[in-house]
Amino acid sequence: MFRQLREDIAIVKEKDPAARNSLEILLTYSGLKAVRKYRRAHWFYQHKLYTIARIISQRARHTTGIEIHPGAQIGKGLFIDHGMGVVIGKTTIIGDNCLLYQGVTLGGTGKDKGKRHPTLGDNVMVGAGAKVLGPITLGDNVKVAANAVVLKDIPDNCTAVGVPARVARCEGQRVTQDLDQIHVPDLTMEDITMLKRTVKCLREELDDLEQDTAENLTVSSAEKGSE
Repeated sequence: MFRQLREDIAIVKEKDPAARNSLEILLTYSGLKAVRKYRRAHWFYQHKLYTIARIISQRARHTTGIEIHPGAQIGKGLFIDHGMGVVIGKTTIIGDNCLLYQGVTLGGTGKDKGKRHPTLGDNVMVGAGAKVLGPITLGDNVKVAANAVVLKDIPDNCTAVGVPARVARCEGQRVTQDLDQIHVPDLTMEDITMLKRTVKCLREELDDLEQDTAENLTVSSAEKGSE
């Protein structure tokens, strides 16, 4: 238990630049409290003491603002930063060393049965306010931008942005789990820029056609006048 606690505190120190010391982390970090209570609830859930498990998880929800169903399967090194409004569904599977920010939902779509919630690989980062919905899989080292809505599988080493989310970057190699949620490709702006270029080209072609038509009419009028 103490070894696990030391590992959890070390993860917080590694991923949160605001963390100052172990005592502060232990006493004040809601994400750490929620994960610790989840492990306790999950133990009861595995031993089919479902009511006790749910009581623990609901008490954790009231005290931390983070709701983790005791049936979820979570690997080591999960860090929930800030945490308020995070929801992790019953059939969610989370790999090792993942990072979730506030407002993240790992939920269902309401139309699936059995496995209803996402599967996250190792070293996944899900940005603030992002929603990952349904029995989909996010591969290892995936980064989900803030406020993205992910409804389809995302391959390893990729960055997903937008609503609905699309793969914006996929380098095909392991990437470091940086904490930057700002400098990600803006696919909507890229689409708008492309449309602007297209409209500009169409306008130029239309101007050329109008000019050619006007010249042809002028020539035709001159020919008729000479006759």
